Amino acid sequence: MNQLDRHDTLLLAELQRDARQTVQQLATAVGLSSTPCWKRVKDMEASGIIRGYTALVDREKVGLSLCVLAEVNLTRHNEDDVRRFERAVAESPQIVSCYATTGQADYVIKVLVPDIKSYENFLHETAFKLPGVTHVRSSVVLKEVKAETRLPLEPVKPVAARRRKSA
Repeated sequence: MNQLDRHDTLLLAELQRDARQTVQQLATAVGLSSTPCWKRVKDMEASGIIRGYTALVDREKVGLSLCVLAEVNLTRHNEDDVRRFERAVAESPQIVSCYATTGQADYVIKVLVPDIKSYENFLHETAFKLPGVTHVRSSVVLKEVKAETRLPLEPVKPVAARRRKSA
C-alpha cells in the first residue's frame, strides 16, 4: 500500500477506537460494504500499517503504580555498542518504551514497576548493567495528564479555529 485514502484513514481511526468491532460494524462506520472493508483491513495488516491488536490494561490495577521516565547516556556510540544496548532494552520487561533522542540524553526510557523500591532494584540489577550505560537520570511521574495510544490520523484544527467554531 502506497498511500492511504479517506476510507483507509477512517478504518484505522475506527480500529483504534475499538478493534473488537465486526467487519460489518466497521463497514457501516466508514461507508463501505463488508467485502471491500475486510480486504482493506487485510491489506493494511499485510503491509504492516496495522502491526497488531491489543488490550489496553490499567497499569495501576495490575500493580504497576510507579512510572519513571529515565534519560540514559552511553559511553560510546559505535554500532556494536548501540545494537547491544537496544537488544538488552528490548529484553527488559520493565522498560515499556525506549526512544533514541537528540539533546542531552542518548535515549529516554519509560519504566513501569510496582513501587520506588522496585525501581531502585531495577536501576541496580538492570539499568546500570545495560551495555554501554554511563549515566541514568530519572524523573518519577507524579500524574499522567495524557497517555494516548491512538495516532492522530485526522488533521488537527488549530486551537483558535476550534474556539471560533464553538463561540
